[in-house]
Amino acid sequence: MTADAAARRATLADVARRAEVSTSTASVVFSGKTKVSDATRERVLAAAAALGYAGPDPRAASLRMGRSGIVAVVLEGQLRAAFLDPVTIPMMDGLTDALASLGAGLLLLRDEVDGAHAPALTTAPVDAVVLIGCSGRTRESLEVVRSRGLPVVVIEGDAGEGVPQITLDNREAAAEIARHVHGLGHKRVVAVTLPLNSTAARGPISDDQWNDATVEVSIDRFDGIRDVYPDVPAFAAAGSSIDEGVIAGRALLADPASRPTAVLAQSDLLAAGVIRAAEELGLRVPEDVSVAGFDGIRVDGIGEHVLTTMVQPAFEKGRAAGEQIARMLRDEPSSSLHFTCRFRAGTTTGVPARVS
Repeated sequence: MTADAAARRATLADVARRAEVSTSTASVVFSGKTKVSDATRERVLAAAAALGYAGPDPRAASLRMGRSGIVAVVLEGQLRAAFLDPVTIPMMDGLTDALASLGAGLLLLRDEVDGAHAPALTTAPVDAVVLIGCSGRTRESLEVVRSRGLPVVVIEGDAGEGVPQITLDNREAAAEIARHVHGLGHKRVVAVTLPLNSTAARGPISDDQWNDATVEVSIDRFDGIRDVYPDVPAFAAAGSSIDEGVIAGRALLADPASRPTAVLAQSDLLAAGVIRAAEELGLRVPEDVSVAGFDGIRVDGIGEHVLTTMVQPAFEKGRAAGEQIARMLRDEPSSSLHFTCRFRAGTTTGVPARVS
């Protein structure tokens, strides 16, 4: 079979859609362990025959008999891009550290539910799943995982009742750094946010766009800034990267008439990009514009600056998620855990040079 043919092979999710039933219903038709109506069974089998679907992958069947020894971690977008974010690396280190006692391997999946070029979340042979909530597709992915009956932990996302969550004080932390900037005397402030949803649209954020926002981290951090600056304008980046920060910085700082005296970025990478854009325009940081970030990572390429930021416990978050997965796989009670950030004053914020 060619690679193209394998890529077009029908999945159980395809069969379920054609038969107009849930994936879990289609699954039990093939497993035979739960009775379904004759009409539903015939509809599912007819859909499978039409699509050339011969039945579940044997690896998936093995899961019903035992364990695969694999835990899936669902990351947003391209995997290579995810690992360019320095927050992801210590979080994954913490996760693998906690799962070491189980001898479990990690399977990294993109958050497209039916991605054609990666194992689909609907059929991947795994024992449990960790969802990273900095994605506009977290809720959709969660529905798939729950329909499969797999143990799941969500890191920084709204998982609803009954699902362990690893949460961070994003709103409170963002408010703390906004209070720091407010205390320095800044009145003309703008926020640079992480993507609001899976479209990752870049540009100034309207009220309608906020109403469509689905990424909890972006929402919570912006709400924290608004607790201090209720009318703060915002610019959405298409991702957490220095390049995106440069784009945002150029757009926000180019016009002296509307230029803010402080920029609050939702990640350190975005903040570093804003600093680069400011210096391109001949502006001094923090004398002409103050810049603050969020994460507490090491950022190269900003000269002698020490970024003012909120330091988050990325390793501890990952380890906590792994510990809860391990507990569930041992049939032990699991729980949600909450972490807090720590303010770190740097050299990138100061008293505004002019009254705004």
